[in-house]
Amino acid sequence: QVQLVESVGGLVQPGGSLTLSCAASVSIFSLNPMGWYRQAPGKQRELVADITRGGSTNYADSVKGRFAISRDSAKNTVYLQMNSLRPEDTAVYYCYARAVYGGYDYWGQGTQVTVSS
Repeated sequence: QVQLVESVGGLVQPGGSLTLSCAASVSIFSLNPMGWYRQAPGKQRELVADITRGGSTNYADSVKGRFAISRDSAKNTVYLQMNSLRPEDTAVYYCYARAVYGGYDYWGQGTQVTVSS
């Protein structure tokens, strides 16, 4: 069983920045990919960004150039740096990982990010 523990989100003003972290209970190299999804009220959960075991990254068009996903393998942690935040980025953000062995999907508990003045 893999546990994903996310950092607390928060309230940010438009144009501001926030970094989320997701700590895995196993080596992140046993997870492929790891990433972040988000779900806004009344909308479906959508992929924000992910990173493969090999280090390749993928971003939703809506966040390209503003968000950056990275990892620290020594800490088994993946980060989502969010810059130039917009009100439409308001959502619950979920850390996600798929196990290399078995292909099981794991989710964090979700953390609220609110962008508002």
